[in-house]
Amino acid sequence: MDYKLEVVVIPVSDVDKAKQFYSEKVGFNVDVDNTMGNDFRNVQLTPHGSACSVTIGTGLTPGLQLVVADAEAARNELVGRGVDASKIQHVEDGAWKDGPGGPWNTFFFFKDPDGNNWAVQEKPGM
Repeated sequence: MDYKLEVVVIPVSDVDKAKQFYSEKVGFNVDVDNTMGNDFRNVQLTPHGSACSVTIGTGLTPGLQLVVADAEAARNELVGRGVDASKIQHVEDGAWKDGPGGPWNTFFFFKDPDGNNWAVQEKPGM
């Protein structure tokens, strides 16, 4: 199974100020800026030529995100190695639900021994 580091979620104190810094001063491309309700905002920015993005926003947990071709197979592989991974989940109507979702909407999560958060997302066509 190939695991590709695709997103690093970093904490920021002011989302708009950080977005402006990364996009206008550093030159990162703004890939996504979306909200769900009043408590969640996701801004994903990618350095030119990079396969890995940074994500800032509200309602996010700092951590790292891997992408895989098959979330179920990746989860089974990690659980088989002793990783305590969550169930497969997806977002529906602004809330997490059990089971796979549509394209880009199938995830599972785990923590390393120091409590660092990892998300694994199924990437279509990988």
